[in-house]
Amino acid sequence: MTGRRELLGLALAAPALAKGAFAQEAARGYPDRPVRIVVPYAPGGANDILARLYGQKLSERLGQPFVVENRAGAQAILGTEAVARARPDGYTLLLGASGPIVFNPATYVQLPYDSLRDLAPVCLLASFPLVLLVSAASPHRSVAELVAWAKANPDKANYGASGAGFQLPTELFNQRAGTHFQYVAYRGSAESVNAAANEEVTMALVDTGPATVAVSAGRARALAVTSAARVPAYPDVPTMAELGFPAVQATLWSGLLAPAATPRAVLDALFAECAAITAMPDIRERLGALVMDPIGADPDTFRTTIAREIESWSAVARAANIRLER
Repeated sequence: MTGRRELLGLALAAPALAKGAFAQEAARGYPDRPVRIVVPYAPGGANDILARLYGQKLSERLGQPFVVENRAGAQAILGTEAVARARPDGYTLLLGASGPIVFNPATYVQLPYDSLRDLAPVCLLASFPLVLLVSAASPHRSVAELVAWAKANPDKANYGASGAGFQLPTELFNQRAGTHFQYVAYRGSAESVNAAANEEVTMALVDTGPATVAVSAGRARALAVTSAARVPAYPDVPTMAELGFPAVQATLWSGLLAPAATPRAVLDALFAECAAITAMPDIRERLGALVMDPIGADPDTFRTTIAREIESWSAVARAANIRLER
């Protein structure tokens, strides 16, 4: 009887052992040819810059080209789907941001990919808060003034946003502040920043890169940031928590992901390299110039972050009655 149990145990363990041996072998020779990093956005943006920074370092460290491929379109759905359906061998990676990985699942009725089922997190690279902007010519010099005016003028109060990653945090602000700023859609952050600067909309909650350009040029005024602590680039700008809105925290991020079923040994090898790159002084300096915080979180922490944020932003979308069709 004991012999039969031992044989049964070996039979059950064989697939797992074979899988483990395959993963170790895959990682041992990885990479032995060029690797694609798909960026689901147009060239020139923060995610494209991030992909090229890490791609260059990975190429130098691993001896194979890490080639950036831009596949923009449909709120980053096209590029994300392409990676989700790619062969899970570590040779097709995604520079994924909060938008397609967290905010799309929270807002779209149906997507051609599942962020948790179809993608394997590799490393959460960097994060950044949002900045609440008004025009430099705006009479509103504080969030309190802005909120009071919006409550008195609900038919005039509006905001610009270029996607769910900016729309949902602003709707969260609406929910917590008791305001009814109306959504006005724009194609990109730069356009929504310009709209706020030109007083086409009352305000915009946008990423730090384009916000910094407008503030530095004297075209816009920053009233608050959505991070837990003040941002070095905006030392005089209070956090939402300081202003009485502790629940209005929104830190967007970018990270490296692979198709699901990519061998864990490959994921771990990539994570080790990305973590080492994130710690490099020149990379941290470049991220600082982009007003991004280096993170370097491991695959399990990254997956937990994705799951938690899909749940929390889905609740915001339901409360705001936002459900999108492709």
